[in-house]
Amino acid sequence: MPFFKSHPPDANPSNVFGTYPDVYGHWAEMGQKLINGPSPLSPAEREMLQAYVAGVADCQFALIAHAEVAYAMGVEEGLIDKLLADLDTAPIEDRFKPLLTFAGKLMVTPSNMTQEDADAVFDEGWDEKGLHDVIAITARMSFMARINEGHGFTPYSREHAKERAQDRLNKGYVNMYDALADEDNE
Repeated sequence: MPFFKSHPPDANPSNVFGTYPDVYGHWAEMGQKLINGPSPLSPAEREMLQAYVAGVADCQFALIAHAEVAYAMGVEEGLIDKLLADLDTAPIEDRFKPLLTFAGKLMVTPSNMTQEDADAVFDEGWDEKGLHDVIAITARMSFMARINEGHGFTPYSREHAKERAQDRLNKGYVNMYDALADEDNE
């Protein structure tokens, strides 16, 4: 149940973004560019990464929401749960493991990041843009986890998250928020 009395029982980030569009409009635009703009990682891989770091942070709202978007984009159903259960044995290309390890560590112990962590990513052939995108996606999910948890949002059911995933795919990260929707963002 949301902590704010002004929020409905099924409140979500759109309630916050819609109340404060001058604050969150830029944030939604950044999310759109970060997830769907140019990157060595595909949009589906970036959604997978968002869901993974949300799970590392134990933010069930963001984990469920972004996992369903990743699955709708073609990520193997159930992969994110396997990544969270045991990254070493999860059925994913080896080149992604240092990225996910880096992101997980950054999410929970950011002051412990080392050159060795970055080098493990570079050693798998990722460039600085790829690592930057992982850092930015992790930072975005850290922020969103705190928005979700700080407002007391109840996680979606998997079925509702699947419906919302289609909405996100159709509208993007700006136009899914009615208060921010603009013809220029479509």
